[in-house]
Amino acid sequence: MAAKRVCQIIKIKPERFEEYCEIHAAVWPGVLAALEKSHIEDYSIHFDPIHSLLIANFKYTGTNWEADMAAVSADSETRRWWKLTDSMQQSLVPGATGSADSPAPWWLNLQEMFRFEGGGT
Repeated sequence: MAAKRVCQIIKIKPERFEEYCEIHAAVWPGVLAALEKSHIEDYSIHFDPIHSLLIANFKYTGTNWEADMAAVSADSETRRWWKLTDSMQQSLVPGATGSADSPAPWWLNLQEMFRFEGGGT
């Protein structure tokens, strides 16, 4: 199965931007372990200062997306991390209430429009 690529966006509260940068300079090891265990790779977050947007990209290389995302969501350290980071963000998804146990996704998933992986020459 080919890797699933995911791109998501969310607004960052401008007054919390510096704090968000600081905590992401030293992401908690348990959070990273939960991501890795659930087949999340090549994860990066970029910042668009004009629109105060965070843009996340990652690859999912597992075979059961729902089960792996449920495992991440059930991880206690990840839930504590989300509680902290959610307070710094503003979702763009109507009805979203947070990363954990929300009726709607916290981050807005974007549709991939183009991909070029090269290596065909």
